Amino acid sequence: QVQLEESGGGLVQAGGSLRLSCAASGTTFSEYSVGWFRQAPGKEREFVSAIIWSGRSTRYADSMRGRFTISRDNAKSTVYLQMNSLKPEDTAVYYCAADLANGLQVGASVYDYWGQGTQVTVSS
Repeated sequence: QVQLEESGGGLVQAGGSLRLSCAASGTTFSEYSVGWFRQAPGKEREFVSAIIWSGRSTRYADSMRGRFTISRDNAKSTVYLQMNSLKPEDTAVYYCAADLANGLQVGASVYDYWGQGTQVTVSS
């Protein structure tokens, strides 16, 4: 079992930055990869980024590459998503999810456990 809790969301102006955190408990944190997804109102959940257990490999959606950075601290059982140069279209609920197969998958159905999400709102 894995429990995930996101934090760090909020309201920010366009061009600003936020850092999201995903705190994990349960199964040994360093044994699985973690992905970030987001879902805007009326839209499907979309992949943002993922990181494998060691942190040595990452993956980004094209629209986030260069603006977002994913990292993890296994000692703190936490994954971070640093978001810079935010745009109004980044407004969404952001979720972290655990993939026990330790992949870098973009499909949400692959992930085994999910957090409750944190709201990010970017004003223009």
